[in-house]
Amino acid sequence: MATHQHRSTLHRWLVVTALVVGLSATPAFVLPAQAAGGSFVDNLDGFNTSRWAKANGYSNGSMFNAGWRADHVWHSGGVMGLNLNTTPCSSGGCSGKPYASGEYRTTDVYSYGRYEVRMKAASGGAGTVSSFFTYTGPSDGKPWDEIDVEILGKNTWQMQTNYFTNGVGGHEKVINLGFDAAAGYHNYAFEWWNGGTINWFVDGRLVHQENGSRGKLPTNPGRIMMNLWPGTGVDSWLGKFTYSGQRTATYDWVKYTRY
Repeated sequence: MATHQHRSTLHRWLVVTALVVGLSATPAFVLPAQAAGGSFVDNLDGFNTSRWAKANGYSNGSMFNAGWRADHVWHSGGVMGLNLNTTPCSSGGCSGKPYASGEYRTTDVYSYGRYEVRMKAASGGAGTVSSFFTYTGPSDGKPWDEIDVEILGKNTWQMQTNYFTNGVGGHEKVINLGFDAAAGYHNYAFEWWNGGTINWFVDGRLVHQENGSRGKLPTNPGRIMMNLWPGTGVDSWLGKFTYSGQRTATYDWVKYTRY
C-alpha cells in the first residue's frame, strides 16, 4: 500500500509539474497580477468573457494527452460542457496531441473563501480527470499554489482531493462518494480559510479537512479552473486511457463566496 501511494504521488507530481510548464509557456494566459476578486454566482448559461477564458491551441504538458480547443467548451441548455474527442487542433497547435478537450478558467484570481460547483463528471472509463480547482503559478508570476477536486474516470464513485503550496504537493485523499459522479449532478465545494484549514464538502456534507499538519497550506490567490483531460504515462494513477468515443463533463453553476 505504501509503495502504491508513493508511486501515485510521484505521478501526480509529474502531471501537475507538466501543467505548470504548459501554463507558464503560454503567452495568451500570462496576465498581470491583480487583486483578488469578489463573491459571485455564475449559472454558466453563456460565455461571460469578463469573468472566464477558454484555453486554445496548446497543451499543458507531456502527461496531458490532449490539447485545448476553445470550441470544446460549450454552453447549452443552462450548462457548460467540456468535450474530449479526436477533433484535430489547428496546424501546429496543441503540441501534436492525439486528442482535443476543453479548459475553462477565470480571468481574475480569488483568495480565501468558499468555492462551489455543481457538476457531472465524464463517464467512459479509466484514464481521465474531470476537475474543479484553483491554481496560480509562473503564468501569474506567483509561486505554484493549488487546491483540487478531481473525479478520476477509473472510479467515478470516488473523489480525490489535494493541494499544493509553493510547488509542494503529495496531500492526496480519496473520498468514497456513495454515488456515481458521472451519473448525475452533485455539489462539490471547498472552504479555504486564512491560515487555518481547507474543508471539502460533497452535497453540503464535510468529507475531508486539511489543517496544515501535512504541510503548509496555500496562501496565494488563484484562478478558478475546470478541465477534462486524458493522461499518458500515468496509468498507475489514472488507469490506461482507451478512446471509445467522445466524453463530456458538464457544469451547472459555479459560486464563490469571499471570506
